[in-house]
Amino acid sequence: MKYVVVMGGVISGLGKGVTASSIGVILKACGLRVTSIKIEVILTLTLMLELLSPHEHGEVFVLDDGGEVDLDLGNYERFLDIKLTRDHSITAGKIHHVIPHITNEIQDWIERIAMVPVDGEVDPADVCIIELGGTIGDIESTQFIEAFSQFSYRVGAGNLCVVHVGLVPVLNVVGEQKTKPTQNSIRKLREYGLTPNIIACRCTKELEKNVKEKLSLFCHVPVANIFTLYDVSNIWRVPLLLRDQKADQAILKVLNLESVAGEPNLEEWMARADLYDTLHETVRIAMVGKYTGVSDTYLSVMKAPDAYNTAWSLLRGADGILVPGGFGERGVEGKILAVKYARENDVPFLGICLGMQLAVVEFARHVLKLSDANSTEFDAKTENPCVIIMPECSNEGKGGTMRRGLKRTFFKVANSKSAKLYGSVNHIDERFRHRYQVNPNVVQLFENNGFQVVGTDNTGEIVQIVEIPNRRFFVGVQFHPEFMSRPSKPSALFVGLIAASCGQLDGVLQDAACNHEPQQNQRAEKRPAASDLGD
Repeated sequence: MKYVVVMGGVISGLGKGVTASSIGVILKACGLRVTSIKIEVILTLTLMLELLSPHEHGEVFVLDDGGEVDLDLGNYERFLDIKLTRDHSITAGKIHHVIPHITNEIQDWIERIAMVPVDGEVDPADVCIIELGGTIGDIESTQFIEAFSQFSYRVGAGNLCVVHVGLVPVLNVVGEQKTKPTQNSIRKLREYGLTPNIIACRCTKELEKNVKEKLSLFCHVPVANIFTLYDVSNIWRVPLLLRDQKADQAILKVLNLESVAGEPNLEEWMARADLYDTLHETVRIAMVGKYTGVSDTYLSVMKAPDAYNTAWSLLRGADGILVPGGFGERGVEGKILAVKYARENDVPFLGICLGMQLAVVEFARHVLKLSDANSTEFDAKTENPCVIIMPECSNEGKGGTMRRGLKRTFFKVANSKSAKLYGSVNHIDERFRHRYQVNPNVVQLFENNGFQVVGTDNTGEIVQIVEIPNRRFFVGVQFHPEFMSRPSKPSALFVGLIAASCGQLDGVLQDAACNHEPQQNQRAEKRPAASDLGD
């Protein structure tokens, strides 16, 4: 097994996750099989994202096995088209919980998890990309850096490549690229016994030759191993940026893989990046969320309107409306009004998790005329509970009580828009993260009035997809389609929403019928789910 460790200095938010993912892409394009691990330096057994507001951490990403992890693991899955587990997320708390010999346990964990296949094959991958969270010099990351220092000796020369992501700012006053921040962070790293093999410099423009030479001199890294991660037009260009600077050759040389790897084939990525840059017609999707103060909150979907006082004007000017998931009462009534606007004005609508539940509440209040209809999450005493706590869940303590992970949804209505978008299959596998469900006792009333349940679990009790058939596109889903969406296999529901929002849904449905294959669940059809598919 070969290892690539990506760590960063100076400040957080430099893009270590995208860098690690992009390195994985170019190595995979060279014909190598790749896996990934993310290390979080926080002192908890898990990220405890179930108990944190997105304002405190950013978006939660859910894996097949129900693990709630950092968004970077979502980047790995999407860029590399792999399936990770909760053990691919290492936290300081997990390490301290297991054994007092900290650095040994870190190394053992990495070696053990690196051998777990993540791409559907039986054998382990060729290369494991490891991202260390935090920044060099943080007291929390010290134990991990020491572990990697020991690990470099354990695995031996030619088996570990250390990539340091540093910042090279440009001062507007003089317009000069300044190397001192990166120099200082690498000097700190070397104090721990690690010298980087590769330096990836974040900068607004390509590094000048003399700047690379200066970094090489003071950081003891060859000029050929210093690359610029400058600003590009879209995220798909980052792997291309590394390839164009021959980063693949530098990494393969460090890992002694030159003889077994081929030239990187990134034609698909280049086509995707070029296509993105040639698209000029805008489709406006209004995301009605309550965690819009932090841009990380809904990164898996898109960004929401950024000012309350312009929200309604933005909503009315939108081609489509998306109401994402969330918890707690704050902002719920505003979301319900957005759902009402979409339904009454036939604006394409997609509700995800809580968004679907609020679509149920809105329909009950304004179509069924049950004025106090609500979810028991927000009103435990409502006389018309449309959404209720799941029997197996609890709202006491809340931590660890959600229904999470990969679950199976069976289509009840074959000619529904959702079923057609997924390729007219019998069932699909998607990832869930919820504690409340549509009240089974009200389903018949809703269906009698034009609100259709088109997908459920195998018992038929848990409502998982709803539609209003006489609208252009009005779909609610209990699962999170963003967790399974991939660049080359986008979520069928997001495709449907955007297509409906620009008047192209009929064509997309016809194409789906011709292909007769789900746009993103082909893998799910080939293997059993990681968790109980009977749920």
